[in-house]
Amino acid sequence: MAEHVSGTFDITSQDRPYDEAEGARLMHATGHKVFRGGIEGTSRVELIKAVAAVPGSAAYVGLERVVGAVGGRAGSFVLRHTGLMDRGDATLEVTVVPDTGTGDLTGIAGRMTITVVDGHHDYTFEYSLPSSSPA
Repeated sequence: MAEHVSGTFDITSQDRPYDEAEGARLMHATGHKVFRGGIEGTSRVELIKAVAAVPGSAAYVGLERVVGAVGGRAGSFVLRHTGLMDRGDATLEVTVVPDTGTGDLTGIAGRMTITVVDGHHDYTFEYSLPSSSPA
């Protein structure tokens, strides 16, 4: 059965261009997040970005390790990010990498939705965990 939690996060990040050829600028970005709400914890995210010369067009892929508690259960897990902007029309997929959960989050599966309005980051996380078997 899927659970839902939501909340906010703050992020600090640094972009480092590594290829600035015509058509698109390629960058490596490193970020740190602090989650509040249904997820209480921190993360480190590593992204590779392509930013097109046309405003509003870009893409990124990345991995993020979240360490903390989800719905009160402590551990860590890894998220995979895939984002695309086509002249401002954005799609984003953020999913848990299978078998990356630790501690009370072992076996976690799920996906996250992120919205950004005026620089404020909100998330909703739909997840499931295996049932505990009786001893």
